[in-house]
Amino acid sequence: MDDPILTIDEREAINSGRWFSSLSPSLRHDILRCSYVKRFKDGALIAARGDPPEEWIACARGAVRVSSTSISGKQITLTYVEPGIWFGDVAIFDGDRRTHDAYAHGDTTILCVARADFKKILAQHSELYEAMLRLHARRIRQLFGLVEDLNTLPLRSRLAKQLLHLVRSYGVPSLSDGNEVRISLQLAQEELAQLLGASRQRVNQELKAMEREDAIRIEPGGLVIRDRDALMRISEANQ
Repeated sequence: MDDPILTIDEREAINSGRWFSSLSPSLRHDILRCSYVKRFKDGALIAARGDPPEEWIACARGAVRVSSTSISGKQITLTYVEPGIWFGDVAIFDGDRRTHDAYAHGDTTILCVARADFKKILAQHSELYEAMLRLHARRIRQLFGLVEDLNTLPLRSRLAKQLLHLVRSYGVPSLSDGNEVRISLQLAQEELAQLLGASRQRVNQELKAMEREDAIRIEPGGLVIRDRDALMRISEANQ
């Protein structure tokens, strides 16, 4: 499924990424010049735990589901990498093998830079070292925030925060009602529950409660956000 050219929308997703867009034009040019495109169908394996770190990767379309497998054999989703986000650099830096599996969630396009080319760009652009430090610092802040939320906020607030994040990343305005936004990323309630460290039953209860409050609407194809301000109030209720 490889295609050597990004579509206009895919290229825009890469170029408009918060981190990538902060780089100098010459650095962005050199990264894109040596990159190549891979396309995957829903559920296809992109990288496996234990693989050597051969590529630095950015999501250009769809999503990359990062997961691990428990001792009992149950697969646990840790996060979804959205368009414009780069990943896979930690294993390149420390030389160790990949720590998690990565799967395509929906039809997914990734942009790859080979490890050797990544190291060449590092040698040619000292700017990239500082940029990678900023990227890693942001990840650490996000990780600490998630740990804090998990230990201090009730599930209802954490769920509202997760829905707001999904709206920012995957929100599509409704054609029938300008006030409504549909989350285009298709997540089963079990997958949403895994992101929150909760059971599907509890997440289902909270979603139904939010639906009764007219904050969201649950549809067979996913979730529609009806009142973003209401979700914001729920997410901040216990802070």
